[in-house]
This record gives sequence, structure tokens and C-alpha cells, in this order.
Amino acid sequence: MEGGSLEQTLQDGKLYRQLNSLIVAHLRDNNLTQAATAVAAATLTPLNVEAPPNKLLELVAKGLAVEKDEIQRGVSTSTVFDAGTLAYGSVPASRATRVDFSAVQDAKGSSKSFGKHETRKLSEHKNVARCARFSPDGRFVATGSADTSIKLFEVSKVKQMMLPDAKDGPVRPVIRTFYDHMQPINDLDFHPQSTVLISGAKDRTIKFFDFSKATAKRAFRVIQDTHNVRSVSFHPSGDFLIAGTDHPIAHLYDINTFQCYLSANPPEIGVNGAINQVRYSSTGGMYVTASKDGAIRVWDGVTSSCVRSIVGAHGMAEATSASFTKDQRFVLSCGKDSTVKLWEIGTGRLVKQYIGATHTQLRCQAVFNDTEEFVLSIDESSNEIVIWDALTAEKVAKWSSNHDGPPRWIEHSSTEAAFISCGTDRSVRFWKEVL
Repeated sequence: MEGGSLEQTLQDGKLYRQLNSLIVAHLRDNNLTQAATAVAAATLTPLNVEAPPNKLLELVAKGLAVEKDEIQRGVSTSTVFDAGTLAYGSVPASRATRVDFSAVQDAKGSSKSFGKHETRKLSEHKNVARCARFSPDGRFVATGSADTSIKLFEVSKVKQMMLPDAKDGPVRPVIRTFYDHMQPINDLDFHPQSTVLISGAKDRTIKFFDFSKATAKRAFRVIQDTHNVRSVSFHPSGDFLIAGTDHPIAHLYDINTFQCYLSANPPEIGVNGAINQVRYSSTGGMYVTASKDGAIRVWDGVTSSCVRSIVGAHGMAEATSASFTKDQRFVLSCGKDSTVKLWEIGTGRLVKQYIGATHTQLRCQAVFNDTEEFVLSIDESSNEIVIWDALTAEKVAKWSSNHDGPPRWIEHSSTEAAFISCGTDRSVRFWKEVL
């Protein structure tokens, strides 16, 4: 046998062992014990093999995304999502490993300190700045307003603008402004691979904007929904999106056909079940909804069946935001009862509670920083941004928001120590850690 063939055989064998380990771990961790035991016995893989949670799902999702991207690069430029001229690359590696919230107890006094940040006003809408979203690769951030406009910022230009010794004259970080809605913008999201931004608005539409084209001011595709579109979230594959509306059941859309799907067996939801926010998990295996009835509900991303209902998660008050941790084991929620909570999906139990920030009026967000070591939210009464140590739930900082009135929305980049705040004072501010 030639040396090259032997080396290839050894590499293939190692790959098969890794794959078998991931399959066994995936089956075991999803309580499919009988199947895991059978595969382990057939492949001589230890049943207790160690593997990161949901690693197999994560790799499959990434592989499908790469495969789709390769297919798209081989088709004509008339395809729906043209990558255009702007660079829009893969997501940088996270700065830290995942945080296991279930393994650490509350320990006052052992909290980490949140790094000092500098802030700068980027722009001002003509009415309330209502929402914001970073692109998955962290290169862009978009804001939506009650004035029906959407502004797109290039983060590198924002950082250039913040430099104290900028020599090339004023830097304009707004690279696109879109006007195509008839009523206020509620939420935004970026396509995971293509230069496409979507928006959901009170005019019951979801609009698709190609931000690679400098002259494009209007949407190139529109979904007409039957309800006020409160929230939108792209599936990690880019083939589907989920919309939270005034209807109590999320609307799932195939973005190639625009066909709408609803859960076939939804739980019974009362009249006040409008969805304030919907977000997919990192692999698309689940999505979560935060509703006006105070409930947090976790749904299967394939069957759209409800797999976990946390009724009264925020008492009788509205649940205003909900998002998954990166390992998809927990959900962080925020409500108008002035609490931020961390829930374990598998059991539905409350794991952490972050208190000390009043939010009873606005549709406030609670978000992790990029490493999931801290939680950020808003105090309406003091017009401050509040930061907690995510593990100890201890409040570690309260900063003036520098807005004239409390921020309505806060959004953190998933790739670096930077976040954006949107104000009822119409302004948009960028916050960046000072190294």
C-alpha cells in the first residue's frame, strides 16, 4: 500500500470515529437512549463519549449553509439573493467558550467586571428609533424607526468615526437608507449568507432589501402578512423566516415560495397572545416566542410544535424579548414586570433572575454580550443601561444611557465587545469597549 493511500485511510478512520461519537452523543443528549446504545454497540463507540451539546446540529447547519453558498455561486445573477459587491463573510470565531449556567451557583462578590466602554451618537431618525440588529459577521448594523425608515451602518466606519485622530475629514457611517414602509418598523434581521436585510412593520409587511446595491432605496420583494408584524428572524439556513405578529402563532415562511405555514397542533393561547419577539436558535432546531400574555414558548424548528410553555414567565406582564444561549440549553427573557430571567429549556425551571432595572412601559430587550458572560438591559426610571454578571446574577454596572429619555432597544454584537442603543429621543448610539 502506498504511503499516501495509508495516510488517507487513517484520516478516513479518524473522521468516522469522530462522526460516530457525535451521533452517539447527539442521540444520548436528546434522551434517545435506546438508539444511542444501538449505534454505540454497532460502531464500538463508548456510550458516555464526551461531545459539546448540539455539536452535530451545529456542524450540519454550517455544512448546509456552505453547500447552499457554493450552489448559489454557480447560478446566474438573476437568483433572488445576489451577493453583490459588498463583502459579507463568515462569522468570526467566538471570543470565549460557552458558559454552563447550570454548573455555577450564585456567588456574590465573585462577579467579573464589565469593561469600560466609550459611546458615540451615530445618527438620528426623524422619529423614535425602535429597533436594531447586527449582521451575523458583525460588519453591519441596521436600525428601524417609527418614521418608517431603515438606516444601515458599516461598523468599520463607525469605529473610524470614533477615533480621536481621524484625519480624513468627517466619516459618514450610514451607508444605506431605505424608505418603503407605510408604518413604523418593529424588527429587523440579516440573511445569514447574502446581503439581504428584512424588516417587519406595523403595515403588516415583511420587506426584503438588497444592501449590496448603493442605489436601491426600496424593497425588491415583499411578504404581505395578515397582521402587524412585530418580530422577524431568519432560519440559519437562510431558506425560511419566522414572523411574530399580533396572531398568537408564529408565521413560518418559505422565502423562495413565500408560502406560509402555521403550527398544526398549537397549545391553547388566550386572546392576549400577540408575539412581541421571535428568535431562532443557532442551528434552527428551535425557535422561541415572547408574548404579550407573559408566556415564553419554545417550538420545534422542524415540526413547529410547542415543546415547552412557560406560562406566566413574567406574571401578568408582557414578555418583551426572548433569545437562546449559544448552546441552545437556556433562554434569556425580559418582561414588563421589571425582571430579566434565564430559563432551562429541558425542564422549564428558572435558573437565574437579574433584578434591579425598572422596565414597565417600553418593549425593552435583555441581551447577552458576545461571550455570554454579561447580561445587559435598560432601566427606564433612571435612563440607565444595567449590566449583570450572567453567572452570579450580580449587578456589576449602571451607566447613563446618554439618551434624552430611556432607550427603547439595546442590541449587542455577537462577534465583539460592542453594542447599540436606540432611543425614544430618535437617536442611535454605538458603544465600544475601550481596550
